[in-house]
Amino acid sequence: MTAVIDVRDLSKEYGSVTAVDRVSLSVEEGALFGLLGPNGSGKTTMIKMLTGQVRPAGGSATVLGIDVVKDPIGVRERVGIIPEQETPPSFLTATEYLDFVGAVRKVPDIAKRAEWWFDFLDFADKKDVLCKDLSRGTRQKLMFAQAFIHEPTLALIDEPLINFDPIMQDLVKDYLAGYVRKGRTIFISTHILEVAGEICTTFAVLHKGKLLHTGTVADLRERNEHLSAFFLSLVRKDRHA
Repeated sequence: MTAVIDVRDLSKEYGSVTAVDRVSLSVEEGALFGLLGPNGSGKTTMIKMLTGQVRPAGGSATVLGIDVVKDPIGVRERVGIIPEQETPPSFLTATEYLDFVGAVRKVPDIAKRAEWWFDFLDFADKKDVLCKDLSRGTRQKLMFAQAFIHEPTLALIDEPLINFDPIMQDLVKDYLAGYVRKGRTIFISTHILEVAGEICTTFAVLHKGKLLHTGTVADLRERNEHLSAFFLSLVRKDRHA
């Protein structure tokens, strides 16, 4: 199968702190890939490098065949992105923000698509509210909509369910699973192991910037192992190494 993300020895330091330490991994087309790790493990830095928001200190990465260093704008034009901190422009209403996204991404029938998302994520009553006045959960809904409104072949999501209530979490999990069944690819980073175990097809474990493991959820199930127990065992062992 085709690799939509290809990472080779990717590294990033912030001063004396190594956030990502020579990570290599590959994500195949049609995967729902989970990058798993405790807080501070380097997950957010990985997504920022893969979406051209942060320049790597070393190594290389391509996303949909585009070099993230040579053409970061090209990457962001092709993918959908939901950052860890939801940040829609405070001075626009929810409708105006989706109109803006549609104009930038040249989305046809943006008004129709926006209405679908308002209904699907159950926030049509907030579409004319300024983003600065939206609740955290509603801002997350808006960021989710902007990431998928152009139906990208690849979406990268940092902690996809963190601000959603249980009902919305269930709806979004079903949407993500259905999205990859259409042959598209999703890359999520999360420390919520239950979510990853439910929806991910492949995963990697990151700890203190180092890649500890890559594999499939199906392989774990065949060995009668639970993702959460496997993850905790790896991380605890690494901490005492």
